[in-house]
Amino acid sequence: MEAGEGERESTSNGVEDVKEGIASIALLPSGSLSGHFIHLPPSICYGLHGTELECERECSRGEDYRLIKLTITDYSSKKEQVLIVECRGQDAARFQNIEHAHGWDKDVVGLVEQKHGRNKISLTFECETLKAEKAAEDHIRQFMPKLSGLDAVVNIGPMRIRGLDFSLEEEECE
Repeated sequence: MEAGEGERESTSNGVEDVKEGIASIALLPSGSLSGHFIHLPPSICYGLHGTELECERECSRGEDYRLIKLTITDYSSKKEQVLIVECRGQDAARFQNIEHAHGWDKDVVGLVEQKHGRNKISLTFECETLKAEKAAEDHIRQFMPKLSGLDAVVNIGPMRIRGLDFSLEEEECE
């Protein structure tokens, strides 16, 4: 049975929070991304910021494959969680966790294993609505005005995040 919106999911480590909602993501020509994830039904908004990682791509991955270092920001506490996701698709993107990072540069493999070793966050996103040119610029002007004029395309679709816990960051610092 799949966890519903904002429910908890049983895992071998106990119970994890599952956040489901809608994400609006601007994909910039530079390869970076910026956007928002709105966790429904409580309507909690999280910031999304990602940068493409420079690394050699395995030949079996295809031209549309890239790794993104994604930062999720909790606006209310100003805390952040970082994870590495794989991105497929050009303008209409799909994100998911990396199950293994073999074949990538050692620093990328280390970053993936370090992040996954502590607090494993699972993330999936699939673009259902793609906005380009005028439609994208109108959307950006309304919801992400700082990105206006950067020739971005906008992806809107469902996002699901499991294991996102900003209180763990606090415990690790102590």
